[in-house]
Amino acid sequence: MTYRVFIVEDLERMRSLLIDLFSSTGRFQVMGTASTEAEANLWVEDFPDRWDVAIIDLVLAEGTGMNVIARAKRANPKGRVVVLSGFVSPAVDQHCRDMGAEEVFDKAYTDAFVRWLDGLEDLSPEGGAPRA
Repeated sequence: MTYRVFIVEDLERMRSLLIDLFSSTGRFQVMGTASTEAEANLWVEDFPDRWDVAIIDLVLAEGTGMNVIARAKRANPKGRVVVLSGFVSPAVDQHCRDMGAEEVFDKAYTDAFVRWLDGLEDLSPEGGAPRA
């Protein structure tokens, strides 16, 4: 299965690295990117059925990814929302999950994020049930 990805990341270098990572696997197609809260919210509202996985940073050029998490889940309840941020603590992790994030990863430990991506082939896009 090919997963359609939406990336919310304000740092161009990080956004490029993510795009390269997704392109290299052949299992992911980047459908859109945003660098601000307003751009991200507009995109998920305009294209709720164009993404399966949203990768969201918390600190953006303008605004915060926290508000994007809830908006994305409302726009596409079956979409998988994942936080990838340099500002993760136990309290932040819990708040992101309360807002609708499935997973929360610290950018300093990208190996866990990559392992999660690798495991997607064994999971349905609806949120975790093994495929038949």
